[in-house]
Amino acid sequence: MAAPTNNMRSLDRAFDVLGVLQEAKQPLRLSEVARHASLHVATVQRILGVLLERGYAARIGDTYTAGPAALAVAHAFMVTNPLSVLAQPMLQQLAASTGFTASMYVKVESSRVLIARVESDHPLNYILPVGERLPLYLGGAGKTILAHLDTAEVDEILGGTGDMALASGATVSKAELFAQLDKIRSDGFAVSVSERLYGIASVTAPVRASDGTLVAVLGVTGPADTLTDTQIDHLIPEVRRAATTLGTRVPVAG
Repeated sequence: MAAPTNNMRSLDRAFDVLGVLQEAKQPLRLSEVARHASLHVATVQRILGVLLERGYAARIGDTYTAGPAALAVAHAFMVTNPLSVLAQPMLQQLAASTGFTASMYVKVESSRVLIARVESDHPLNYILPVGERLPLYLGGAGKTILAHLDTAEVDEILGGTGDMALASGATVSKAELFAQLDKIRSDGFAVSVSERLYGIASVTAPVRASDGTLVAVLGVTGPADTLTDTQIDHLIPEVRRAATTLGTRVPVAG
């Protein structure tokens, strides 16, 4: 493989900086952006200058945030990407038929990103905005994505992560997580209870294109005291059916 050119390295660094701004929960100082991006301050300063000019970064005092141009990119994805467009009516139908919030996630680097969400008539007691990035090792949606990756890639994503703490107070070792991934892969669905947020449960299933490629994860979420074992047993086939139907409609990447 040819060595990356200077232009390619510069582009990679720009995306690294933009990624830091997108994941930040608050405005960051220049030094903080540089530290999170693992880049020299002078390099980050040059990149931020370009991002500011193009609207992909914004400056507030001596801090930086993602800029309004990022919203325009997100809007373009929502209205033009076939997966996003096709998912909306499917999620609306699923939320109406189950009475639970319906959501869809895709893998972005080592995270999952919420790309579509439809609240039910009984909305959850927290707000999860479209575009939110979440870890892959917490929650059924993330673990469904992990289950479709090879072991080496999962190891790389987990990195030096030790035992993983759940919102329930329990911990999960890497060995236990890999066993869970095997089961999800075998069952074709995942059930999660109080993993990322206490008292919240979900049922998720993979959305595969006609060539078998995982393109997204679809699921329903609700209060754990409402999603009883009996209720979950009824939801599993409904969620899997919706995911399968959506997958047949998604164009295969060329």
